Amino acid sequence: MGGFIYPRSPCETMDGWMHLPRFIDKLRLHFAGRLHPDYQNNLCQGFDKLWLDTVGVNAEEFREVVRQSLTDGEVCDWVRQRVQKPDSVKAAHREKMLNYPAADDAEMQARLQKRKAESGLAHRDDIRSFVDYIDADEKRI
Repeated sequence: MGGFIYPRSPCETMDGWMHLPRFIDKLRLHFAGRLHPDYQNNLCQGFDKLWLDTVGVNAEEFREVVRQSLTDGEVCDWVRQRVQKPDSVKAAHREKMLNYPAADDAEMQARLQKRKAESGLAHRDDIRSFVDYIDADEKRI
């Protein structure tokens, strides 16, 4: 497979949508046969699915948009034309991502702690969400 290529941070935005650049990267890496196996099972799931559900786009439709585009700008143009959501929806999506898992979600809090331990990050009290975990696990923070 060659060198490991991380997709962009889930914190990066495009047209005000958090996670969208990462999702595009994951799809492009997948199409090129370079998406690490650890990411394969979760492709179009998790935060990818949250974005798809929030904007009301089918996973296969979006996969084709990315497959047929050469640049992020083309994808962004498609999103601007196809996804007509107010800034309040984008803000709610961002807040949901940044605060996942919720403090009172014991099951997902336990999963976050398990993932941190498996990655040697159990000592990192600053990792309080899966967005934090992804950035720490991919060595951005």
